[in-house]
Amino acid sequence: MPRANVPNARHFDPAALGAEGNERLIAWGGAALFVGFGFEGLTLLTGVKDHLKLHMLIGIALLIPTGIKVAATVYRFAKYYAKSPAYVRKGPPQIVLRIIAPFLVMNTAFILLSGLAIPLSGSYRHLVEGLHKLSLWTWLLLTGIHVLWYLWRVPRLMIADLTGRGTSVGAAVQRIAVVVGGGVAGCALALVLFGWVKAFVTG
Repeated sequence: MPRANVPNARHFDPAALGAEGNERLIAWGGAALFVGFGFEGLTLLTGVKDHLKLHMLIGIALLIPTGIKVAATVYRFAKYYAKSPAYVRKGPPQIVLRIIAPFLVMNTAFILLSGLAIPLSGSYRHLVEGLHKLSLWTWLLLTGIHVLWYLWRVPRLMIADLTGRGTSVGAAVQRIAVVVGGGVAGCALALVLFGWVKAFVTG
């Protein structure tokens, strides 16, 4: 059979599709966080004291989507350093991004969890609040580098899923469902804690 008629082997390679699927899941997760943190940023620009309740609720809602994005990214790194062929073929991120990645993850976790910890910190509230505010500046720097580097790739990966390019409809739907489900779960968590947040803000 002529080589031109042989289907692309990568199309039938579950490992390769897994690596590609992971990259697309990370893209969907990143897009969701871009929107979520964008709304969080608006509460800062319009006066966090006037929108403290909304600011806290959005922060809570972002916990689960952030966890999904971090888990997918850590999985990718683990597979690459475990020498999984499909992930090795994809290659590592640029060296600068590899250096800042652990700090970005820790900074993101700290900024979300410290915000949640402020109402629980008692006499240490002002200290925790100060650290929370201070961590914002390092987070903006690290996130800015990360977003600017990947911004051009994310729409291409999302469109590929939406148009079924190089993937099955079922796999694309699963990836989108994971991200949407994470957002719904995050909103549900914020709803569960709404009374606690309201009591803190009005207390």
